[in-house]
Amino acid sequence: MNRFDRITAILIQLQAKRVVTGPELATRYGVSLRTIYRDLRTLEEAGVPLCGEAGVGYSLADGYRLPPVMFTREEATALITAEKLVAQLTDAHTAQVSQAAMDKLRAVLRRPDRDYLEALSPHITVFRPQRLAAARVLPGNTHQQLLDSIANQHVVTLDYRAGYHGDPSQRDIEPIGVYFGQYWHVVAFCRLRQEYRDFRLDRIAGLRVRDEQFAPRPDTLQSYWREQAQRWQVHTAVVRFGASVLPLVQENKHYFGWAHEQAAADGALEMTFLVGCLEQLAKWLLVFAPAVTIVSPPALQQRARELAQTACAHFS
Repeated sequence: MNRFDRITAILIQLQAKRVVTGPELATRYGVSLRTIYRDLRTLEEAGVPLCGEAGVGYSLADGYRLPPVMFTREEATALITAEKLVAQLTDAHTAQVSQAAMDKLRAVLRRPDRDYLEALSPHITVFRPQRLAAARVLPGNTHQQLLDSIANQHVVTLDYRAGYHGDPSQRDIEPIGVYFGQYWHVVAFCRLRQEYRDFRLDRIAGLRVRDEQFAPRPDTLQSYWREQAQRWQVHTAVVRFGASVLPLVQENKHYFGWAHEQAAADGALEMTFLVGCLEQLAKWLLVFAPAVTIVSPPALQQRARELAQTACAHFS
């Protein structure tokens, strides 16, 4: 526990109990009595009205309380929804941490708000996506380790099984970000390949965060996706998607060379793709018919029309 967290915890103990003693706090937080006295002096210097009596202990001046963190019901409900999403879409460790955070949130709510959330919670359900359910369970606290390594710029060693054949390899990576599409991914500079690569988390058999730090890089997930699109840029395609299909489109657009998008007045989105294979894009777009309009190029319109006609002839 760092000093800031310890001082905060001491303040909570002072608010929770009538009197606390120096030796009691020293034992609780595993530090020396001198350190506790120094922390108490810091609280006094910050304006906390401490009362100390030799042989008795320390207490707060009567009536002094720090205002608790307050949430509106809408904010608390949003956090409960987030908790349920985390429980289904991440690993077990992250779900457990999220639940602990929600317990702390509930503790500071007023009783009517706690009762409100308790009554509402059973009516919020998040199902694990079918593809994610079929994927292998993520090892340990994969999410937290990767996020920590991104924040602290630590090199990570992966035991990775690449592709559908699961060929094993070991990679030292410098991660820059994680994202969720149909699966969780981490984008990182791969020292083995000497370029940025996209790794699926469910294909990680083992993960070790090393003490070695890597130099900061200007790269982001967005710059990685732009570079990927430019590598195989052949055609520029403009497609308009109706509002009803946008959730699915947003989930998968990066797999098809998405470059940028612009909102329309009717709630639709006009997206620009940089693609090297019109065939692949045309097949994907058919999934969203009739809520999709191909603006350009004509070759993409023609290929989508041919694929639709072939499918119609087959099934009819």
